[in-house]
Amino acid sequence: TNLSLWPLNLFNMMIALLNFVFIALPSSGFIAQNWKPLSGKNFAKPNLKMVAESTVKPVKLDKVNILKLNSKNLREPVKSEMENDEVFITHDAYQILKFHGSYMQDNRDNRRKGAEKDYSFMLRLKMPAGECTPELFRLLDDLSNDVGHGHLRLTTRQTFQLHGVAKSNLKYVIKNIMDIGSSTVGGCGDVNRNIMTTPAPITDRSEYVYARQYTKQIAELLRPLSSSFSELWLDGEKAASIEYWRKDMGDVEDIDSEMLKDNGNGIILDHPVEPLYGDLYLPRKFKIGVTVPGDNSVDIYINDIGLVVITDPVTGNLEGFNVMAGGGLGRTHGKDTTFARAADHLGFVQKEKVLECCKAILAAQRDHGNREVRANARMKYLVHTLGPDRFRLLVESYMGEPMEPWRELPEWKYSDWMGWHKQGGGKWFYGFNIEQGRVIDRPEPGGPKIKTAIRKIVDEFGSPLVCTPNQSLIIKDVSEEQKTGIEEILSSHGIKAIEEIDPLTRLSMACPALPMCGLAITEAERRMPEFVTRMRKLLDGLDLAGEEIMMRMTGCPNGCARPYMAELAFVGDGPDSYQLWLGGAPSCDR
Repeated sequence: TNLSLWPLNLFNMMIALLNFVFIALPSSGFIAQNWKPLSGKNFAKPNLKMVAESTVKPVKLDKVNILKLNSKNLREPVKSEMENDEVFITHDAYQILKFHGSYMQDNRDNRRKGAEKDYSFMLRLKMPAGECTPELFRLLDDLSNDVGHGHLRLTTRQTFQLHGVAKSNLKYVIKNIMDIGSSTVGGCGDVNRNIMTTPAPITDRSEYVYARQYTKQIAELLRPLSSSFSELWLDGEKAASIEYWRKDMGDVEDIDSEMLKDNGNGIILDHPVEPLYGDLYLPRKFKIGVTVPGDNSVDIYINDIGLVVITDPVTGNLEGFNVMAGGGLGRTHGKDTTFARAADHLGFVQKEKVLECCKAILAAQRDHGNREVRANARMKYLVHTLGPDRFRLLVESYMGEPMEPWRELPEWKYSDWMGWHKQGGGKWFYGFNIEQGRVIDRPEPGGPKIKTAIRKIVDEFGSPLVCTPNQSLIIKDVSEEQKTGIEEILSSHGIKAIEEIDPLTRLSMACPALPMCGLAITEAERRMPEFVTRMRKLLDGLDLAGEEIMMRMTGCPNGCARPYMAELAFVGDGPDSYQLWLGGAPSCDR
């Protein structure tokens, strides 16, 4: 059936059926129409009304939602507590500070009975498509040396984390990051997080170009607008530079106009500050991935929204996007109501509709996600409760029109894009493995001096970088003449060529876990190399040396290293204790 030819009355009949479904599920945590913080233009059209006011009672907000509601759009209590002389912040301020891109941590290796905890702060950057300018890396390198732990971490969502910043230095660090044209806004918190895409910076294949452009467009489209960010860290002034990714968003004329465009179906709220998020922002964090057919370097199925670029096979012109929704990996030990979930295929949208579709999905989660039980607040639980067909109807009600059928795709393949590859236009890019993402000069004799090597390449060649989804790094825009010099710098600093890396190491990932992560139950990053060595010994002993196994490890069940998609995963469930998970697909689509 050609969905674009559906008569409107049939579409409205389906919406009416969806209304019945919502009435039958009053305990699901959906927001009622008369709940004021999210009221306004929601459900303005009677035939698109999603919640029956008389049958669904307003939810009882959990504590974090109450904090957001009373935060004055993410100002308090952070603003007040940044003015005192304490080296820590309260739990309430901790929850709001996440929206500014920072977590308070304490070094558990340094805990002593009766002694004050060794508090510091971690900052996570917003880096759409994983792109890092030479200027930004120099700044992060300097900041880590001057006011941090002396190293950086590459995350599993294509960005950098800076650890060990004292509370007294927090404003200095964030201001410098914002002034150079970057940001920490959206690195954490109940908003759209850093958007991932395939890290391959290919320029002569249009689908890869479109993937990067729309990643940056959507990152700006769904950003929070509160002025609290500039007030707290820039004293109300504008940053010295605009965000560097705004300079490469393709042919979009005005992304702010796209954000505020109101189709009358409840996406845009009548709110003076946050027209997409309102006072409560989202029930939980929100993650988006964008890729091209066949390239699953991003683990596309683990996202709240997954977009696949569809181009004309002859001309290469953009036609639109396949849309999937409802992925997410976080769970809680001992709670069967929490679980990892792969995203469902929803359908296809034309290129002119993809930004509105993303807004519609976000609005569906904003208005109907669970705000009573935080453990069940991710959008995957909403999709699971409704099922993909009913969730699609919900999204279509916000869009005001149906989606088209899902376009057929080739089989997915996982690629880490390591080694040399042609970029296009006579340029090359080179990916090199950074074990578990720790950018550090290893102190042991003969240990790789990763941080110094990257800085030397950036300084000598002015090379832009791309953070990969598997905690490694790509050097892009390399000329033929520069290839030998880059190889020599890496080799002289003890960094092995990709052909010398054990495939088990190359495919492995682990979260930082102990000692800095407050959620960690046990080790991950510091333990994974030992597990790789043990697995290599077992495989060699069984005459299986040629086997490649994707192994991942996390220090808790929250899934930051995406363990549940791996072939073999170790999930921390106690001190030096791990659950063993088996059966993920090498292509990361199961």
